[in-house]
Amino acid sequence: MNIIEKFLHIDRRYIFILVAVGVIVPLLFPLGLAVTTSPPVENVYNEIESLEPGTPVLVSVDYDPSTQPELSPMTTAILRHCFARDLPVIITVLHPGGPGLALEISDRISKEAGAVYGEDYVFLGYKVGSSAVILSIGQDFRVSFPADYFNTPIDKIPLMKDIKNYNDIGLVVTLSGSTFPDMWVAYGHERYGQKVAAGVTAVMAADYYPFLQTGQLVGLLGGLKGAAEYEKLIERPDEGLKGMDAQTIVHLLIVVFIVLGNVAYILGQRAKRREA
Repeated sequence: MNIIEKFLHIDRRYIFILVAVGVIVPLLFPLGLAVTTSPPVENVYNEIESLEPGTPVLVSVDYDPSTQPELSPMTTAILRHCFARDLPVIITVLHPGGPGLALEISDRISKEAGAVYGEDYVFLGYKVGSSAVILSIGQDFRVSFPADYFNTPIDKIPLMKDIKNYNDIGLVVTLSGSTFPDMWVAYGHERYGQKVAAGVTAVMAADYYPFLQTGQLVGLLGGLKGAAEYEKLIERPDEGLKGMDAQTIVHLLIVVFIVLGNVAYILGQRAKRREA
């Protein structure tokens, strides 16, 4: 019974150390745990796969550093898929905290893919007034984006010369930690009929399943698991799959602690009753 008492009064720092090990080890040495893909994620993948090479995709990086761990792996995977399929990418930002994140990812993945700025992708940057920007793109990109992020006039960018509005875009993908997908659906899809896919944090995902059922979203990536699923589909393991390894191990540790704690508590209570 001394063992049970010691377990019930274990120093919590030992638990913190175990959790830290459970997070760090899978990130440094990926375990490759199985991840099953889901229809909402497969739909995004299939939609991009169905586009003819040369069809522009608009990727809107609508998040800030607070949701970066879940959404940046999605952004990375989407850009890799588009570049692999030879789909030009137009990158916009509706969140004021997003330009730095979007620029870092686009620079890194474009170099990895050998994509040429101005021909294979363009970074238009951030514009204030989310709904107004989405609506203005339906008229002409040049209304809100007369120049790109680097102040190059949009008409001097080869990729943008033949692109005017949503009629020239195959798909919009919004990666968001807030309600920006609602705006893309309301103004991009409902007003102009533009196909929209979304990537959101895990806690937000349940709110967007009704949009899938109504057809207002063509697909959905939810949380780190959504990113991991997409990495599996494009066969490019990265931070999403690593993160799922760590998350799985930590969840298992928590379950084990809960079970052992309850068993120790029950055995301890029985021992006290016998002593009484």
